[in-house]
Amino acid sequence: MDETERQSGDRGWATAKTLAEALPYIQIYDRETVVIKYGGHAMGESAVAKQFAADVVLLKLMGVNPVVVHGGGPQISAMLDKAGVKSSFVDGLRVTDADTMQVAEMVLSGAVNKEIAHWITMAGKEADVRGVGLSGKDAGLLTVEKTRRTRRDPDSMIEHEVDLGFVGEPTRVDPKLIAGLISSETEDWVPVIAPIGVAEDGQTFNVNADTVAGAVAGALGAKRMLLLTDVAGVKGADGEIIRQMNVAEARGLIADGVATGGMIPKLETAIAAIESGVEAVVILDGRRPHAMLVELFTEHGAGTLVQAS
Repeated sequence: MDETERQSGDRGWATAKTLAEALPYIQIYDRETVVIKYGGHAMGESAVAKQFAADVVLLKLMGVNPVVVHGGGPQISAMLDKAGVKSSFVDGLRVTDADTMQVAEMVLSGAVNKEIAHWITMAGKEADVRGVGLSGKDAGLLTVEKTRRTRRDPDSMIEHEVDLGFVGEPTRVDPKLIAGLISSETEDWVPVIAPIGVAEDGQTFNVNADTVAGAVAGALGAKRMLLLTDVAGVKGADGEIIRQMNVAEARGLIADGVATGGMIPKLETAIAAIESGVEAVVILDGRRPHAMLVELFTEHGAGTLVQAS
């Protein structure tokens, strides 16, 4: 046996050992629902997107029921720039007028949503695992109301309402369509959901994807929600990644100013999801290859786990 054959054999044994060690975790998630919020810079890189799709297919074939909720902020911004439409933000939320809403829906429910569903279908073609592109408008999946935000005038200290336009907050999730897809006994469907919702009067609204993921996870009673971000996890006051925390500790990080910027809404989403019935939420770096697999099927995990207590 030459050196190449020996190294190949070693890799084979190492792979077998990894699979054997994953067995307890595979059983934990068998037939359980895992909601995955997919977004950030990883969505803009085709190689990373294809790897993400392959990992989602692997989850499905290992007995997990993955549900993907995606964002698309950078793609919306790029399309708005092409159209000559300027964007502004309040507390991280895009102010969405009628023209912006039209572009947002076209990008989210159209190009981005169908591309992710397509990559999943392509990655799973040998086993006939298929991505199904949806938005919150389909089958009454996501009902929303207009988001209300206030700001305090620094001079007068008087609070006034800021009009964000067509930006919504979930008020109701009807999970029947999603539940029907993931529980099929004859087909392997993977729902892919764009964060677009409809108010009671029929008006379409843009919704923060993290918030949609949390609402969907709660409605489905998901065992895990994975928030794929551009950071390795939540950092403590010492700058080190916190591997595990409870809801009270998460609130403390926000109140003490340790959590800042975009991490605040992610922690708030995690807290809301857990309080609505999700067992735990994990904030992890979606740019790392196989981060979801490491988190779910190894002892060490790959991010910050937030749970009730």
